[in-house]
Amino acid sequence: MNPAAQPPVISPERLATAYSYAAYRQVIDELMAAGKTTGETQSEALTAYARLNIQRMERLDKKVELTPELQEAVDKLTRNYEWVILTEGWCGDAAQLVPVLEKIAAASHGRLRTHYLLRDENLELMDRYLTNGSRSIPKLLILHANTLTEATHWGPRPNEAQNLLLELKAAGATHEEYAEKIHGWYAKDKTLSTQQELLHIVRAL
Repeated sequence: MNPAAQPPVISPERLATAYSYAAYRQVIDELMAAGKTTGETQSEALTAYARLNIQRMERLDKKVELTPELQEAVDKLTRNYEWVILTEGWCGDAAQLVPVLEKIAAASHGRLRTHYLLRDENLELMDRYLTNGSRSIPKLLILHANTLTEATHWGPRPNEAQNLLLELKAAGATHEEYAEKIHGWYAKDKTLSTQQELLHIVRAL
């Protein structure tokens, strides 16, 4: 479909309310200082996840380096896009992936601009991008900058991690068990699968 014929995914006014990456991180840090995390649901378990996620993001912010292929693809972009990311501070997948998305955008010379929205404050938008009927995050919505219509979307995790998760759930794994396995996968993968999948998307823009 011609992008001009599509309705905008989000209004400019709503987009303007989104967090920058720095502001998103600040919100998470400030809530953590009060023993809380993002979202209406609060529990000791979610706060503990959020605390771990802060450490994961800090580590990835320092360590993530784009592959030469992805950097080259980003350098060749000729149009501007808005990257809207639905996320939450307690989400482990978001902690593993959001720093990678931000690193890609930062390397784009302004072609890719990130905007962070909390899932639970934007359920109407979230519910247009369900994964097997669930509100899985993070979700990356790539919008044409001039129209805010959708170019494509990605998430909530790389295909290999998604397949692993489905296998573990089918086998009856508990949340703690599959979380450990998934984060082990991320640690071994070192963001390469994420970068490879985003490479194909950037090349197609």
